[in-house]
Amino acid sequence: MTHLWVRAESRPNEDRVGITPAGVSRLIKQGMTVTVEESPRRVIPTEAYAKAGAAIAPEGSWPTAPDDAIIFGLKELPEDGTPLRHRHIMFGHAFKGQPAGKALLRRFKDGGGTLYDLEYLTDDAGRRLAAFGYWAGYAGAAVSLDCWVAQQSGGICGPVGAYPDKHHLLDALRAHLDATGRPRPRAIVIGAKGRVGSGACDLLSQMGVSVTKWDIAETAHGGPFPEVLMHDIFINAILAQPGAPVFVPADATGPNRALTVIGDVACDPTSDFSPIKVYDRTTSWDQPALRVAEVPPLDVVAIDNLPSMLPRESSEDYAAQLLPVLEGLDAPETGPWARAGALYHDHAKEV
Repeated sequence: MTHLWVRAESRPNEDRVGITPAGVSRLIKQGMTVTVEESPRRVIPTEAYAKAGAAIAPEGSWPTAPDDAIIFGLKELPEDGTPLRHRHIMFGHAFKGQPAGKALLRRFKDGGGTLYDLEYLTDDAGRRLAAFGYWAGYAGAAVSLDCWVAQQSGGICGPVGAYPDKHHLLDALRAHLDATGRPRPRAIVIGAKGRVGSGACDLLSQMGVSVTKWDIAETAHGGPFPEVLMHDIFINAILAQPGAPVFVPADATGPNRALTVIGDVACDPTSDFSPIKVYDRTTSWDQPALRVAEVPPLDVVAIDNLPSMLPRESSEDYAAQLLPVLEGLDAPETGPWARAGALYHDHAKEV
C-alpha cells in the first residue's frame, strides 16, 4: 500500500502545500495511506486534512517515517547534511549544476533514497504536468513594479509579504503606483506565452502597464537583445537551460539604458545557463531587490518562492494539476514517476 507523507515546510515565508484536503480524500479512497504533518503556517489548516481522513503527525517528524513512506513537500529540506533514505517528492534544484544541488544529491546517494523532482514530472512529450508558473509570474511582476515604485523616490524596495488573495495585492499595488504621480513604466516579458509569462503579462496589464510580449520567435536569433535595455522593467520567464540565450549580459550595468528593474522569475542565478549575467544570488522577502548598478539604478528581483505571496490561489491551482499524477504513485516504475526517478539516478552517478 502506498503511503504518502506530506511534510511541513521548514523554509520561512513558505505557506503553500501541494495537495488539498479534497485531494487527500481522493487518494485515501484509492487505497493510499496519507499522513500530513502539523504546520502552523500552512495556508490550509491541519484540521481540514484530518477531516479528510489523513493521519496527523508532528511537524518535522518525516525523518522517522516508515521506510516505505514517500515524503512530499515543495521547497528545500533543512541543510543539515544527513543522509536521506526515503523517496522524496520536492523541488530539488539539483540537476543544473547548482552547488547546493550537488550536496542534496550526495545526501540521497549516501542514504539510498530517491528524489522525484517536481520540476521534472513530465508527460511522454516532455511537457511538465504541474507547475506554479502562472502565480510565480504574477507575483514576480508585482514585486518588480514595487521595486520601480521605490526607485521613483530614490529608494530601494523594502520587505514584501503574503496576501490573503490576489485582490488585496492588486489594490495595494495600484495605490503604490498611483502615489508616484508618474506614468506607468514600460515592461518587456520574455517567455510571454508560457505559464510564467502569462501570469506576469496579466498582472502588468491589470496595472495599466504597456507590455512588450516576446517568445521563441523574437529570441530565436540568439542575441544580442538591445531592446531589453530600452524598457523600464524586464521580466524573465525563461528557464536556465543549455542553449538559452543571454538576455542581459554582464556589461549591461552601464548608464546607456532605460532598464532599472529586472524581475528574474525563473531565478536560477547559480546555473551556468542563466540568461541574466548581472547578478549571482537570489534575493529574499526581507530584501527583495539586489542593486547591481547605481546610475541609473538597476535592481534585480530573484525570489525563488514567489507563488507563496499568494499561497491559497497558487496551492489550489498547483494541487489540481498535480493530483492526477499523485494518483499514479501506486505504480512508481511507470510514467512520469519512472522518468523522474531515472533522471535522479543519472545525476546521482555524477556526485
